[in-house]
Amino acid sequence: MHTMTQYYIGLMSGTSMDGVDAVLVALEGTHWQGALGHFAVPYSPALRQSLLALQDAGGNEIHRSEMLAQELARLNAQAVHGLLAQQQLTPQEIAAIGAHGQTVRHAPEHGYTVQLINLPLLAELTGIETIGDFRRRDMAGGGQGAPLVPAFHQAVFASERHSRVVLNIGGIANISVLQPNTPAHGFDTGPGNMLADAYMQQHFGQTCDRDGQLAHSGQVLPELLNSLLAHPYFHRPPPKSTGRDLFSYRWLQGYLKPEQRPADIVRTLNAFTAQSIVDAIAAHAADAREVFVCGGGVFNPVLMGELTARLAALGIRTADTNELKLPPQWVEAAAFGWLAACRIHRQPGNPYAATGAKRPYILGAWHCA
Repeated sequence: MHTMTQYYIGLMSGTSMDGVDAVLVALEGTHWQGALGHFAVPYSPALRQSLLALQDAGGNEIHRSEMLAQELARLNAQAVHGLLAQQQLTPQEIAAIGAHGQTVRHAPEHGYTVQLINLPLLAELTGIETIGDFRRRDMAGGGQGAPLVPAFHQAVFASERHSRVVLNIGGIANISVLQPNTPAHGFDTGPGNMLADAYMQQHFGQTCDRDGQLAHSGQVLPELLNSLLAHPYFHRPPPKSTGRDLFSYRWLQGYLKPEQRPADIVRTLNAFTAQSIVDAIAAHAADAREVFVCGGGVFNPVLMGELTARLAALGIRTADTNELKLPPQWVEAAAFGWLAACRIHRQPGNPYAATGAKRPYILGAWHCA
């Protein structure tokens, strides 16, 4: 049976909470044909603060959550309309939207995870079939609901000849280990950009260390680095996933001292991210020849330098996903477009070897346009 090419839109808002990425993907059934375009809508500082405030228990949480879920639906709809206009497409030409929503709590140890977005409202505002809530079906089957992207990475990036790793550095960093003829597995290695971003926000009122400028002028503090790497999460065997709940700014503050220079702290946080990633790869993907990096961390030359040098010492080459014909900022949103296609074609989408679920499940709740 010949299946025709269909268009999907994937929507992703990561742990960094900086905005929503929309990516247009072409698929034949669930077979990857390519990504065709990208449109981003940034979060306002007020929205980001409101979302960050939900990370901690507080009053009136249900009302605040529901109002934010509506605001996020409108922002995601704006991203969809922006992408459609850019690509000169109509809503009728899109098979479905795959929307991740914004994670505000991730508590697999309690059996729940919360990705805020009002999915029926998004379907209403776009006029497109909308699929979301991808993580909880996996969780119901004993999984952690994360990371979900390894199955997509396997479908699109795997080599038939040798092992490779796809590394996503967003707020959290996660790896997908892609071995020939083996189900994808992977896990969250620990913090990505999240702690350095939180430090920049607290001390300088900036969302991040743009181009690694501050870190570039600093030195790694070995004592601080070793204290951070002693966190028990790093010694836990996979499957595992993490978030702001575990690696909070409050946790970091416990290790900071007044005499430490800000540039040295931020440089050390970059080294911490790089070292925790490299330790994870050495332990669980020692046969990998190459690591392909995606996510916002790609644009921090200090972090990439720390990472590349440490991986080179293991004989592993570092590149970004442009080499695999998918720009680093598009990868995660594209994955949710692919997951939407899996839902429509009734294909399991959870990388159960990565999440720890009992078996493959068809993921996602479907809201008709």
